Amino acid sequence: MIEKHLSKEKFQHIETKLYKIVLFNDDVHTFDFVIDMLMRYCDHSLNQAEQCALITHYNGKSIVKKGTYDKIKPIALALLEQGLSVEIE
Repeated sequence: MIEKHLSKEKFQHIETKLYKIVLFNDDVHTFDFVIDMLMRYCDHSLNQAEQCALITHYNGKSIVKKGTYDKIKPIALALLEQGLSVEIE
């Protein structure tokens, strides 16, 4: 019989709740502005930022970042300070 010893540190990520930043569509900001903000604050590539902007435009909202609350809170606040409509879920 083979025993497997699992350390808590290796599986800590399973216990950590992940949160999402949801970006909502608005009629105020241009695509270029939204794309720039996603690249700057969410570390998106140009292609990823463009896709998120289009999804947000057509669906009314999209998830633009996932992570622990401590990691995404400053990103959400920065996007809010730039005038974008976001929330953490």
